[in-house]
Amino acid sequence: MDRRTLLKLTGAAGLTAGMGSIAGCLGEEGPDEFVITQGELAANADPNDHNATPAYNVFDPVYEPLFNMTPDGELQERIVTDWEHTDDNEITLTLRDDVVFHDGEEMTASDVAYTVNRQVDEEVGIPSPQADGMTGITGAEAEDDTTVVVEHEVSPVLAETGIGVFGRVVSEEWMEEQDQPVADDMNGTGPYQMVEFAGEDYALYEAFDDYWGEEPAFEQLRLQMISSNSTRIADLETEASDVVTDVPPSDVFDIDDQDGLEVRNITSFRNIFLVMPNDEEPFDSQEFRQAMNYAVDTEAILDNIHDGFGEPMSQPIPSEHFGFNPDLDPYPYDPDQAEELIEESGYEDVEIELTCPDGRYLNDTDVAEFAASQIDDLDSVSCEAEIIPFEDLTEMTLDGDLGTSPEFFLIGWGNPTYDADYGIVPWFVDGQASNNFDDDELEELILESREIEDEDEREEHLQEVMAEVHDLAPWVFLYNQESIYGVRDDLEWEPRNDERINPGEMNL
Repeated sequence: MDRRTLLKLTGAAGLTAGMGSIAGCLGEEGPDEFVITQGELAANADPNDHNATPAYNVFDPVYEPLFNMTPDGELQERIVTDWEHTDDNEITLTLRDDVVFHDGEEMTASDVAYTVNRQVDEEVGIPSPQADGMTGITGAEAEDDTTVVVEHEVSPVLAETGIGVFGRVVSEEWMEEQDQPVADDMNGTGPYQMVEFAGEDYALYEAFDDYWGEEPAFEQLRLQMISSNSTRIADLETEASDVVTDVPPSDVFDIDDQDGLEVRNITSFRNIFLVMPNDEEPFDSQEFRQAMNYAVDTEAILDNIHDGFGEPMSQPIPSEHFGFNPDLDPYPYDPDQAEELIEESGYEDVEIELTCPDGRYLNDTDVAEFAASQIDDLDSVSCEAEIIPFEDLTEMTLDGDLGTSPEFFLIGWGNPTYDADYGIVPWFVDGQASNNFDDDELEELILESREIEDEDEREEHLQEVMAEVHDLAPWVFLYNQESIYGVRDDLEWEPRNDERINPGEMNL
């Protein structure tokens, strides 16, 4: 039995296993404090000043999404109880009338309109990295206390997805009284209110008594950061954590063999890939970029570094997303073909450097060093890996300026929208923070897809975009990363493809 099969079996069986005391004192009503440990948290307490999944997990207990997104990608009511497309470029949102902020003030439509505007308009808020997920939304206005009109320039489904996935309700009055970005306090409408925010170390929460929805399962909640894999696993094994993220594949069987613990996993929507900005030699050559895809053996990476976990990718989105092209296969490992393409490119005997973040993704440095060594094995290219802090890499790559990016770098991109748009617009459209590839024809093709309202026509068009991206090879397409969690075995919870950890979906 291989590891993937074992995890599917143990994950399915985990919901009814026996109860153990992990974090806090376990009584009839559950632990005093439920502890979730991640490898990364958030640098500040501003819900709009980030766009990384671990940070969303920090903010979501406090700041509620406007909609619920089901594990199948369906938008359901939450703060918004109804929505309709009242004009070609407008969506009217109807809001709950019983929602209060943690400071006791009632939530109104003005707060929701301000929430949207703070994300998409730098004059209202801060330059928000979440704006990439809301491109095409131009603003919002309150019509009355429970009605908001959102204006947009894209197809209605994209506007719905943008506000549904990325909108988090903030208080206009409270937010404008804070220094920007907010450093260490939170005031949302969610089931938990902030007790203490200690930056990238931990965040403490307690249940909010006046929450409009279902009472949360845990009276107290802690999210903490432990960047070391071994220390994070030890925290689980010593009953100091109830859930830990990013379990290395090599630790899976050890955890699963322990009483009271188990592993749960799912192939995530996070793509891992090697970016090749095309503004510098040799990556301005399509033949050279294709050669790099043939030079790296993704199956060997998954088998030897990830113990078989993960799925090879052929395009910027996973198979579950709207617009996926099923006719595209991953580039095969073929070093001879790579050598031929390098010769065609005219860039023989070049030296390149692969930059990789340290510890942001599962076994990321091992993957980068393996890929660099395979490229270096080619007769016509020399390649070395350079390992740097993740924060340094994001500063260089998420400013929308190709000139500041490393020539060749490893990164991951999680797409929680179930739609191809968020997998391509941020990377291939000029002016987006993540844009590291300049191709006018590709950009025009992508922008055309944003205006198509007919579902079948839009899907066909997006599949054409996927084929074009595959052929242009702006990335070395690697794999969709496996999300592997260590949990107490009496926890009622299943991991999600989008990597979101919602305590509201957990119980004991």
